Amino acid sequence: MGKKKVREIRLKQWPRGLPGHADFDILETEVPAYGEGEVLVRNLYMSVDPYMRGRMRPGRSYIAPFELGKPLDGQAVGVVLESRNPTLPQGAHVLSDKGFREAFVSDGTDLERFDPSSHPASVYLGVLGMPGRAAYAGLKEIGRPEPGETVYVSAAAGAVGRA
Repeated sequence: MGKKKVREIRLKQWPRGLPGHADFDILETEVPAYGEGEVLVRNLYMSVDPYMRGRMRPGRSYIAPFELGKPLDGQAVGVVLESRNPTLPQGAHVLSDKGFREAFVSDGTDLERFDPSSHPASVYLGVLGMPGRAAYAGLKEIGRPEPGETVYVSAAAGAVGRA
C-alpha cells in the first residue's frame, strides 16, 4: 500500500467561551504502515457528544481532557478497508473511539465489530452505542426499577435521556 493521505481534526488551543474555528486544526497526515494482525479502518460516522466540551479544557474531570495538538478522539463507526487480521476481514464494520480522523490503523483490540445488516450503521453511535448503553446501565444496573414503580427522566433532551 502506498502512503495514504487522510485528514484529522486536532485541538489547537483551549477554547475561551464557545469553541470556534480558531481552536482547531484540520491537518492532512499519512496513515502509518500497518503490519500483521492490523487493519486499516475508514470512519463512516463520528459522534459529537456534549461531554466533549468538558474535554476542551485542562484540569481534573471524570474523563481526561483532549491533548493539544493531538487528534480528537470520540465514538466512530468505520469499515475495514484493508486487513491483515483474520478476525476483522475487509468490509467488516466496527465501533471505535478513533473519531475525528478519516482513517486509522488498529490491531483490533480497541475495535468492536458489529453487523450493519439489521440497522443503519449510524444507529451504533446512538441508541445502540454509548448513549443507549449509558441509559440502559443507568436504568437497569443503577436505578433497578421494580414493578409498579414510576421512572421519571428529568433531562431527556440529550441522547442518553431520550434512550
